[in-house]
Amino acid sequence: MAKEKPLWRCCAFRLCLLSAALLFCLQLTLELRRFLSSRDSEGLPSGSSPPGWPDAPALQQPLPGLHPPPGVHLPPGHSRPPGTSRRQVTYLRSSRRGEAELGCCPPGGSSHKKFRWHIDLQPWASPSQSLNEEAMRFLKYISTTQISCNHLVLSGLVSDSGSTKKPWPICLDEKFSLTHQIQNRQCRLYSLGLGNEDTHFELSMASDGCEVHRFDPSIKSAHMQESQHLWFHRLSIDWRDPHPAIAVHKLHSNTKKLGTILNEFGHNKIDVLKADLESAEWKILENLILEGVLEQIGQLVFEIHLHWPGFEIGGDDSSVVRFWYSLLKELELKDFRLFHTYKDLSKPQLFLKRELFNASSCYILSWVNMRWK
Repeated sequence: MAKEKPLWRCCAFRLCLLSAALLFCLQLTLELRRFLSSRDSEGLPSGSSPPGWPDAPALQQPLPGLHPPPGVHLPPGHSRPPGTSRRQVTYLRSSRRGEAELGCCPPGGSSHKKFRWHIDLQPWASPSQSLNEEAMRFLKYISTTQISCNHLVLSGLVSDSGSTKKPWPICLDEKFSLTHQIQNRQCRLYSLGLGNEDTHFELSMASDGCEVHRFDPSIKSAHMQESQHLWFHRLSIDWRDPHPAIAVHKLHSNTKKLGTILNEFGHNKIDVLKADLESAEWKILENLILEGVLEQIGQLVFEIHLHWPGFEIGGDDSSVVRFWYSLLKELELKDFRLFHTYKDLSKPQLFLKRELFNASSCYILSWVNMRWK
């Protein structure tokens, strides 16, 4: 009579099979959840592939006379209602102007840039470390241009309706490449804003043939094509990426660093970066410096706010102004030169919540990268 196998061996074997099946189902669930999170956070319609995944099949052809740039496609089955000019798009990576297919960074999100942990603070303006001395040094710095621009283009001041608009100056001197990029219709503009409806600068650059991307968390669609060269993205630029654990629970939280967006869009260069960030500009500028993103930018046009220190900037008033000044000196060390400054007299004349130094609470400053090719 054959000897029967012990019961415990049969139970152990079945338990191992059950455990392996559970692990496989768990891994499959995690992969599906990761895919759905990536699709929702990028604003992709159902059936579309997020960046880095295989392209979705059978993308619809664009309408005649309106051609999206490389990497931008209409979702499958999408058609524009009669009489409308906007359309939602699926934004995929492009490889224009010699850019690598996977963007600015190698696979895996790493890069060869040397990140820094903090900026180098400039010495105090005086041994007394007084606010007066720090403020006078800072205001003199932002009021004095460092190079002259012979072909200065001021987009703004007075609109067609006669209302006053902010000037967003760019320099089109022949020695800088922006004028050649515009002529060849190869320029790219990133516009960072927070619910600002003033888009005259973006419209003007788009009409000149520039590829314009406006990032604003207040728009309704994740990615929307306004015209042939103008796109809107529901993304808020921050000085840090959201924690992965938080991003999983907030699938529609579209807050990212500029370097992350450049990598996801596959853009290695920005000819003009315009920013109106309502006091977030100081921390974002610090992030661009620390992560080496400045090297990818040709011209900076920033609105700075001086009526309070700004988000997450601590210390007494003298230390705050010293930090502001040190940030701008970092730009100079990176070979950025100030070619235009605009004092907005329509804003309250406040400097750190005080009426001091005849300063405005708002300035628009323009720099050009002298290394830009």
